[in-house]
Amino acid sequence: MSSKNKIGADLARRIALAAQGFGIERPAGASNLGHVKRTIDRLGLLQIDSVNVLARAHYLPLFSRLGNYDSTHLDGLAWGRNSRRGLFEFWAHEASLLPLASQPLLRWRMARAAAGTSKGKLQEFRGGNAAYIEEVRREVEVRGPIAASELTNGGPKRGPWWGWNDGKLALEWLFFAGIVTTATRRGTFERVYDLTERVLPSEILALRTPSPDEAQRELLRLSARALGVATEFDLRDYFRLPVADTKARLAELVEAGDLVPVEVEGWNRPGFLDAAARQPRQIEARALLAPFDPLIWERDRTERIFGFFYRIEIYTPVAKRKHGYYVLPFLLGDRLVGRIDLKSDRLNSTLLVPAAHLEPGIEARHVAAPMREELRLMADWLGLGHLALPRTGALGREWSRMG
Repeated sequence: MSSKNKIGADLARRIALAAQGFGIERPAGASNLGHVKRTIDRLGLLQIDSVNVLARAHYLPLFSRLGNYDSTHLDGLAWGRNSRRGLFEFWAHEASLLPLASQPLLRWRMARAAAGTSKGKLQEFRGGNAAYIEEVRREVEVRGPIAASELTNGGPKRGPWWGWNDGKLALEWLFFAGIVTTATRRGTFERVYDLTERVLPSEILALRTPSPDEAQRELLRLSARALGVATEFDLRDYFRLPVADTKARLAELVEAGDLVPVEVEGWNRPGFLDAAARQPRQIEARALLAPFDPLIWERDRTERIFGFFYRIEIYTPVAKRKHGYYVLPFLLGDRLVGRIDLKSDRLNSTLLVPAAHLEPGIEARHVAAPMREELRLMADWLGLGHLALPRTGALGREWSRMG
């Protein structure tokens, strides 16, 4: 490999940050709907997660990049009426919100599910319950929009799978096959289903369905744009593409010049550079990153790029937790310099900071002020009047000195 196709570790980190939207300043004034749309387009998707210790996961990546934005813009795009809707839900990188323009790119996945050629628990359920699933589909057609809890014959909860009953499994299979989609969310974030043709705008449904090869190439282009520089696994994992398909499509994208094979300092796997990726000389970012932020959701990549070992400890017994329950890494400049355990105490209008930790070699005096400013910004965004900071540890002592 020629020297021009070698990338240093520092540059790779800056490329990755710029690709994720951290190479530009936040809006000077109030962010608007256009800022929200452009950020989601840049990321390609937002992962959905039901944990609501701080705020639901899909809201946080926008805060990290835009600051104090109006989250109702995202609500409108995701679950508003057809004229406002700009996003749809589907299984992409886990459960995700994606721009409507990407819907045709995932029809091959829906078609494989509908044909029974996909694998997994939903397909196993479908194998012996086709008549029941059709019964549920007809009820949605007649009664929709409808939640699983409202089905006439939903059945009892059944063991694992979050206690899903047969009705929920049937609706989720129909969702995976593209027959129904999310009309809205309500109450405790419960999904409400309706027939896809009654939810998505007609102009989206009328778009041509690309071949699986064509769709996968475009999904990999979107992955490369969002990642900047990445391994084959990084690119494949972004939209959870099949292994064999990814390898074939990557070769085609390299041949077309969309991706450039590179050797990245410190990586033990070949890299691929988005041919259009920005390569900034410096990054001046400041952000709290949610556990499911696309910058860090692939933990091995996070360690490879930032030297930052990160595991979410929600399901770790309390006595074995090292950093806390819901811990957000803190980005300063182009480094992950610390991590903060956070909780939103809505009853007392307080953003709680049970613990704050610095990475090895990072000094509290360089981090305490910008970290506190970011925490105050988050409290404001969440509508919380107070910020409760720890008084122990290097950061706690520094905050105490600052007053």
